[in-house]
Amino acid sequence: MSITDNIKRLKSEMDILNVTLVAVSKTKPISDLQEAYDAGQRIFGENQVQEMVEKFEALPKDIEWHLVGHLQTNKVKYIAPFISLIHSVDSIKLLQEINKQAEKNKRVIDCLLQVYIADEETKYGLGFDEVIELLRSEEFAALKNVRIRGLMGIATNTDSEKQIKEEFYELDTFFDGVTQSYFRKEDSFDTLSMGMSSDYSIAIEQGSTMVRLGSTIFGERKYPAPSLSKGEGLKESPSVDEDLEGDAI
Repeated sequence: MSITDNIKRLKSEMDILNVTLVAVSKTKPISDLQEAYDAGQRIFGENQVQEMVEKFEALPKDIEWHLVGHLQTNKVKYIAPFISLIHSVDSIKLLQEINKQAEKNKRVIDCLLQVYIADEETKYGLGFDEVIELLRSEEFAALKNVRIRGLMGIATNTDSEKQIKEEFYELDTFFDGVTQSYFRKEDSFDTLSMGMSSDYSIAIEQGSTMVRLGSTIFGERKYPAPSLSKGEGLKESPSVDEDLEGDAI
């Protein structure tokens, strides 16, 4: 099936389920994103800051850009003027930098707290206790230019549907608890980002309101050599950023 067919099928499915579809377009050419856009997709997710900036500049400006990969504090300034949602906030330090850059751009930037739920050391994220500690902290209370919209989690890359289900269930339960304890009066805390191409059906069953799909839309991903087309300021350092979403999406 074509990208167009995939988008139309998935959007129809997600609309019925009231789930937001993020098209994860990392490594994909502009032409693929344009085809998805022409089919009606308006939310795209990228892992790498440099790649996102290049695509933002080339594509229509009504696109909502989501950063779904690990974000380094020194890269926040490049996406602060236009980013719609950062899925991967995993420290108060990063949140403070996002707040600083949002203030410079006279914006309030929406963020999700990434929660560590996988049985894998390569994954990023806050522990359940660390989320509570962050939300209770004076440092968090002082931030006026960020808005926490919800939580994000990545399940273990495993063939065990039982394990994946349990991990998503735990995060959904935690999301409900955080909502009641800290955001009961804030309707904007409404996003639980769980599920990629390999496990999004399970994620939706367990309460996901937003899924991040790559290969299901664009086909299998082939990784190119690192881009050297732009200045040093934006060059991504080798890291496990690519592993955050893994080959499963």
